[in-house]
Amino acid sequence: MSAEFPVARPRRLRRTAPLRRMVAGTRLHPAELILPMFVKEGITEPAPVGSMPGVVQHTRESLRKAAHEAAEAGVGGVILFGVPAVKDGRGSGADDPEGIVQLALNDLRSEVGDALVIMSDTCLDEYTDHGHCGILTETGEVDNDLTLERYAAAAVAQARAGSQVIAPSGMMDGQVGVIRAALDADGHAEIPILGYSVKYASAFYGPFRDAAECAPQFGDRSAYQQDPAGPVGEALREVRLDLAEGADAVMVKPALAYLDILRQVRDLVDVPVAAYQVSGEYAMVEAAAANGWIDRDRVIMESLIAIRRAGADLILTYWATEVARRLT
Repeated sequence: MSAEFPVARPRRLRRTAPLRRMVAGTRLHPAELILPMFVKEGITEPAPVGSMPGVVQHTRESLRKAAHEAAEAGVGGVILFGVPAVKDGRGSGADDPEGIVQLALNDLRSEVGDALVIMSDTCLDEYTDHGHCGILTETGEVDNDLTLERYAAAAVAQARAGSQVIAPSGMMDGQVGVIRAALDADGHAEIPILGYSVKYASAFYGPFRDAAECAPQFGDRSAYQQDPAGPVGEALREVRLDLAEGADAVMVKPALAYLDILRQVRDLVDVPVAAYQVSGEYAMVEAAAANGWIDRDRVIMESLIAIRRAGADLILTYWATEVARRLT
């Protein structure tokens, strides 16, 4: 039992900044932050992403510089998304040894070594001319099992190029198990898999599709990504399946609109849980701040604290380097 007012005064521990800092129940650390990065083939200067102020499509050279800056700031890791010059129906660039992500992975291993964790997104949407995450049937649906073969090949190519974590994001049934088997067979049993286990068919991805140039040319991804109104049990089932297939960590995406799901996943599992603060979350804050409607820096930190408090051990955020510098 605790005392009551006027003896009990919770404000006593909020009175000064040092007091608030001392008793804070939720803390951020730079090593918990992961920076998503886009690298585009065939450009000579970084190309700004109009819908994501401050974010660019990198050249290989500017990517190395940005990764070095992230490492110096103490960021835990980076995750690469590639934009090839040529796309086709099977996403050939995804597993091409000379593909843009494979080349960039080699660059980053040379540039930063083990100063941060180099991760790679494993999907096909950035590489297909139709913008979907897999191989299409004659009727325009994504063929789950044929797509798994492409994911396995892409994961192996990325591991050979230097990726230290494979992160399959396509939401195909069985993707983690097939990738795990392929990595092990190719001599990469030590490479962990971060499963995009709970990924919703969200409207918050729009700016990302500008950056990765991967908007579907028809339809949407509702047939394979999760329904925002779907049952919570479906999300938890996806997590259990990924863990059974060999996932070493799991992810919830997007973050802020799904904090309730994030909390339930954190309570369910005993592996690291990541959350992706996606492009739409980033763009809304930047746009509101540009109009003078919000305090940008405070909103950034408050949103990250909320994601951390809900249970995320790792946070993918486009503000990773900026926030890491602020924290240190």
